[in-house]
Amino acid sequence: MKKILIAVSALAFAFALSAKPLKLVVPRAQLTGTPVPVKLPNLEPKTPNPEPDVPEDVKNVAKGKKVTSSDDFPLIGELELITDGDKEAAEGCYVELMNGLQWVQIDLEKQTEIFAVAMWHYHSQERAYKDVVIQISDDPEFLKGVTTIYNNDHDNSAKKGAGKDKAYIETNIGKLVVVNPPVKARYIRLFSNGNTTNDMNHYIEVEVYGR
Repeated sequence: MKKILIAVSALAFAFALSAKPLKLVVPRAQLTGTPVPVKLPNLEPKTPNPEPDVPEDVKNVAKGKKVTSSDDFPLIGELELITDGDKEAAEGCYVELMNGLQWVQIDLEKQTEIFAVAMWHYHSQERAYKDVVIQISDDPEFLKGVTTIYNNDHDNSAKKGAGKDKAYIETNIGKLVVVNPPVKARYIRLFSNGNTTNDMNHYIEVEVYGR
């Protein structure tokens, strides 16, 4: 037992030495127009993102990776914008998908240890997106081995199970979802079902922090 405790302590010490706080690089604030009150029953107050400690070799493994979607022909933009590294809210920087429950999926190309996911839907106007669910799996069809790491669908309208996470107001700082403990998977799928301004679905950028 003593040897086990020593080994565990050594691992914890080694992690502490090689860990770094995960600090997102955020785009400039670009709010336009008159703010519209955001009303949802499960809305959280505006809060800064956490800065969890992650291993030194953790990075954004989603950058440049292939993106597919339930909407093959976005109304605005191209799916590749979601992983191009540009988080600005200007025209030409975001993708608009049709109304209803839609998803985008990123292929990380290999099984990856995932520590966090960051997302920016649309931050030039204060709004909250509905039924935001993030799932990861090694199955590209998401029929087996599916792990849900975030779910703010409080009434199960997306049929992915009722979620306990809170809806949030979009800002330039994005939303960081910490995966603790980290989970290994190749694919990540993000759902949404319109927003408090209109019925459309938008994505500016998704980052997946892993190794």
